[in-house]
Order: sequence, then C-alpha cells, then structure tokens
Amino acid sequence: MKLEMMRIDVHAHLWSEDYLRLLESYGREDTATQRGLGAGDSPAELDARFAMNDAAGIDHQVLSVSPQSPYFPAEQEALAAARLANDHYAGVVRDHPERFSAFATLPLPHLDASLGEMARALDDLRMAGVGVTTSVLGRSLGDPFFWPLFEELNLRAACLSIHPAGRDAGSPLIARNRMRWMVGAPMEDTICAMHLILEGVPNRFPRVRIVHSHLGGALPMLLPRADEHVRWEAPDVDMMPTHAARFMYYDTVAHGHAPALRAAADSYGVDRLVLGTDFPYQTGAALRRAVVSIEETLTPEAAEEVLTAGEELLPAGNSSRRFRPSRS
Repeated sequence: MKLEMMRIDVHAHLWSEDYLRLLESYGREDTATQRGLGAGDSPAELDARFAMNDAAGIDHQVLSVSPQSPYFPAEQEALAAARLANDHYAGVVRDHPERFSAFATLPLPHLDASLGEMARALDDLRMAGVGVTTSVLGRSLGDPFFWPLFEELNLRAACLSIHPAGRDAGSPLIARNRMRWMVGAPMEDTICAMHLILEGVPNRFPRVRIVHSHLGGALPMLLPRADEHVRWEAPDVDMMPTHAARFMYYDTVAHGHAPALRAAADSYGVDRLVLGTDFPYQTGAALRRAVVSIEETLTPEAAEEVLTAGEELLPAGNSSRRFRPSRS
C-alpha cells in the first residue's frame, strides 16, 4: 500500500510496565487504569493489537503515553521518566516501523529540560511530534509560560498532540461525581482549545500543527457563542474563535456518534479532522466502529480524506499535502 493511502490512527496508546513502575516510584497513584487493557509491549499484546487494526482497516498508529505523562515538580524525576518513555517508544517504532510512529513526551513543567528532550526526540530519535496534556500540574497549556515550547515547535513546523490530563478540568463537581473521563476529559479538551484561542496561540504560532482529542470536546457547539461573547469577555482577542479554530486539528474519537462528527466537520471543515481511536479504550468491534462511523457519516471522498490525513505525522510523510500553515 502506498504511503499516501495509509489509514493512520493519531490517537493510540502503549505503556511499558517499566515506565508505569517508574511513575509510581515518583508518586503517581493512578497507573492501574493503564494496566490490563492490552496496551503493553509484549508479543502477545502487539499481535492482538495488529490483528484488531487489520480488521478495522487501520494501517498505522501514532503512540502517546498521555495521560500518564512524566510531569513532576522535581526536574530530575520528570526528565528520567521522559527519557525512559521516549527511548522505549523509539525502540518499539524501530522494531515495527510499518505499524507505529510515536509522539515524544516532555519533562514538563521544566522548560529548558523539555526543550532539550524535544530536540533529542525529534532530531535523534526521529519521533513524529510531541504529545502533551491539556494542563500541566494544574497550569493550563494556554498559559504564556509555555510559549517557549510553542516557539520551538513553530520553528520546526512540528505536530503537537494534546490529550486530556485526567484532572477533572479542575472541577470538584466532576471529581466528586464519577465523571472524570466521561465528562471531565472532553471538558478539558474544550477548555484547552478555547484557552489557546483566547491567548492567540494558533495565530501567534501558525506553523505548529496542533491536534486536539475527541473532536475538541464541546468546541463545535460553542464557537458562534464564543464569537459573540469575546466582544465583552475578552475584547483583546485578535481573531474570532470560529476562525481561529480552523488553525488547529481534531481527532475523530467520538465513540461512533455521527451527530458529533457531523458537527465537527461542519464547524471546522473536513480538512481539520484526522482519524483517532483512543486504543485500547476502543478495541474489537468498537475499534472497527471508529472507522466505519466515519465512512457512514461523511461522503466517501471526505471519509477517505479524514482516514488518511494522519500521514503527515510520519517522518516520511508528504509535507505538502496535509497540515498546511495557511488556512482559508
């Protein structure tokens, strides 16, 4: 199969037991949620994953460790965990280059260390881009504190994959009512995308290929409302949210919900959507549904465009075809 026709899943996970144990040794208490799901690196797990991908018509996955990101107050711990994760991913990709690419993780919030690890991951390990979460130890990704990171990504025209942090969007109402992932995660997507827009990040750093998870959460439903409200809530914004949203990209993880996919396609444009599955949280029939729902909801031409859009994330991708810095 030619590269330009590959169906590439940009939202997939794989965690090694060594990495999860290291996070636990530094104080993470939620790594059990990543175990026992078939998302490890054992031969049996990989064979099962490849069989499911083949059945679903997925040729290639771009891996990320989110939400188990190596974010710790101690720089030494954050850097050790990030390097372990990136070296592990580099090995997995080297062993299965036809099946996997990977997003590098960074030792945030430590900017100098993160910039150094980004250079190592992209230049030496040849990773497909960088993966971060919607917030870092409680600080929004839209905070100008992170602009040095965006500046370097902009210079590289690199891809930045953004995944919910799993921190309840900072809301006790979510945390105390068993809604961390069913409601909290898409709220984190929504808040992060809007904060980036309000801080002018898509316009300030137009070459960064920002990819949000889960269709951007509730963003498709909120853009016209946001356009009206910025006039008095954020009058300094230099670009209307409806327009700024089209400077970014959104994966199609929607659990087969056709109305959500149609809303995103209508709000952003089909050319802003890329295939995502959230493997291993969608496997088997649900993994197949992640592809079929796109084929059944969009026109054949639009569906194929979305399903093959992630090719630009590959090191050998055709940079002229997707993720263009100029938008209409």
